[in-house]
Amino acid sequence: MQAHNGMYIDGDWRPAAGDGTIEVVNPATEEIIGTVPAGTAEDVDAAVAAARAALPGWAATEPAERAARIGALRDALAARRETIAATVTAELGAPLSFSEAVHAGLPITVAGTYATLAAEHSFEEKLGTSRVLHEPVGVVGAITPWNYPLHQIVAKAAPALAAGCTMVLKPAEDTPLVARLFAEAVAEAGLPAGVFNLVTGVGPVAGQALAEHEGVDMVSFTGSTAVGRRIGAIAGGAIKRVALELGGKSANVVLPSADLVKAVKIGVGNVMANAGQTCSAWTRMLVHADRYDEAVEIAAAAAAKYVPGDPTDPATRLGPLVNAAQRERVTGYIRTGISEGADLVAGGPDAPEGVERGYYVRPTVFAGVTPEMTIAREEIFGPVLSVMRYEDVEDAVRIANDSSYGLAGAVWAADEAEAVAFARRLQTGQVDVNGGRFNPLAPFGGYKRSGVGRELGPHGLTEYLQTKSLQF
Repeated sequence: MQAHNGMYIDGDWRPAAGDGTIEVVNPATEEIIGTVPAGTAEDVDAAVAAARAALPGWAATEPAERAARIGALRDALAARRETIAATVTAELGAPLSFSEAVHAGLPITVAGTYATLAAEHSFEEKLGTSRVLHEPVGVVGAITPWNYPLHQIVAKAAPALAAGCTMVLKPAEDTPLVARLFAEAVAEAGLPAGVFNLVTGVGPVAGQALAEHEGVDMVSFTGSTAVGRRIGAIAGGAIKRVALELGGKSANVVLPSADLVKAVKIGVGNVMANAGQTCSAWTRMLVHADRYDEAVEIAAAAAAKYVPGDPTDPATRLGPLVNAAQRERVTGYIRTGISEGADLVAGGPDAPEGVERGYYVRPTVFAGVTPEMTIAREEIFGPVLSVMRYEDVEDAVRIANDSSYGLAGAVWAADEAEAVAFARRLQTGQVDVNGGRFNPLAPFGGYKRSGVGRELGPHGLTEYLQTKSLQF
């Protein structure tokens, strides 16, 4: 077991102000694998003070030098790739192959994009007789979730650092060990003391202290819509910048002309990835009435291939959920789906066969799901798919947009133009067309209650900039 006692503040590891600790549990074995300090408002004060002191120097650093430091950070993360993957698998439960490709690989890629953007972005522009300067917002308080723990850190830290901001990170309490690895990479990359600071702790204490802190100029939060609403209220009351990446209930629309087998199988895989703990997962599959029964059969058969197992086994495709509370939440939704009349065609609320420990949930598929059902409206955050029927294109648009969320989605059609025309009508921040690949330069964020602002690429960089116009 790794017992850590230290916060990364002002370029050094220093003891926490209090003696509280957070236990890190392996969700596959239910064993405690480490502890980190539970930070207090005093720790947050020290971290914010360090970030404020470092701000003038980092903001005045030439973009090319900031780019070089972010490039070194990318290299330091790449050197730790195997350790990162193993750590995420241990504290989150993601299958090792997924941790290597996504949890470790994606943040390295994103850091690389910001090394380039920091060097290439124009921090000045000419508009008529005016010069417009793009300057850093200031000190950023970043509060990140457990489901993609390193990716969400890098998606905030890299653009903030590229913009010339300094920051304080409060990572999720379920996955703090990979955040410590990130801090080690920051130190190795040679970022000046105080530019990046890490405070581990629980949300209602350290997270709230960071969001409320007068020395923080911007809060960037990824997590549930319920918590995001509170963060937004705090930031709004203080008249400070806020970015919120929140929940989703994304629709995967299979138009009649699409390759049904391909669309359904990939759709099921999308929902099962990361044990369904993905805010942008396509948890509502919409299929035309004429092909609905066939799609349900394909989906049930595809889900059955995601056998829960040991996440360290290279053959495992479905690991456990992150903790016991999350397992109870997801199985509760499955029971609700059954009680409200949905047809359970795969999985269910009982523990998977042969699993004696670990927070596992069976890969679950519901058919006969109607728009008013709870499982069609609320974010479940587990390996649960709802297959829904539509009668025509107008009906599909109505059902897809009948959600308080608008984070992501997908559309499938034989003709790309047909798919794009449908995608334009979706009220959501991102749409995958015929299984489109993830693009780390494309903006990611939501409409409606899915959030405020965008992450990744140049749009993610501008979130951390504010403008000043010089009039001549």
